[in-house]
Amino acid sequence: MDRTAHPDDMAALRAAIAACRVCRDAPAKADDVLPHEPRPVVVISPTARILIAGQAPGLRVHESGLPFNDASGDRLRTWLGVDRAAFYDPGRFAIVPMGLCFPGYDAHGSDLPPRRECAPLWRARIMATMPQVELVLAIGQYAQAWHLGAARAGSMTETVREWRRHLGLNVGPAVLPLPHPSWRNTGWLKRNPWFEEEILPELQGWVKRLTAEI
Repeated sequence: MDRTAHPDDMAALRAAIAACRVCRDAPAKADDVLPHEPRPVVVISPTARILIAGQAPGLRVHESGLPFNDASGDRLRTWLGVDRAAFYDPGRFAIVPMGLCFPGYDAHGSDLPPRRECAPLWRARIMATMPQVELVLAIGQYAQAWHLGAARAGSMTETVREWRRHLGLNVGPAVLPLPHPSWRNTGWLKRNPWFEEEILPELQGWVKRLTAEI
């Protein structure tokens, strides 16, 4: 069975995403307009077997157009056991956040949640063009909510702690829930040493297996 999307379909989808201005021109809430020019940052791949499902681009990613081009990306690449060249190889990794554009900052200077327009508009379409994906890395609560649905636990910590159950499902691609690699989660990592002890070896094993033929 052919598990790759038609190149024309994927090219059309990329063009449609690049042109999307819904959060600026027709936001879900009339008083919640994106305060800057949208710049969707995604890597959609016809061959990558691993999908990195993050939250939303930060300001540095918005400015560069390169996903995870920041300290969070450095930590994530360490978790995966890959260098920058491998990470940015679309033959190895597709990278599609829940919100495709930088959402801006809240009053405290923290990144806002992913735009609510993005996932309903784009997520299912994007997933349908990548049937070859075998592993979804669901980073943070928003990605976990979409990719795990009712199987998600009551908190991000408990969802990640139940990683074996999610990987063992036989419906669709396997899903491995992960915390966000932000520096803000350094304390969480220290309080939950089981993450690095148990999950990272499993994660790196999947990465080696699913990228071995590249």
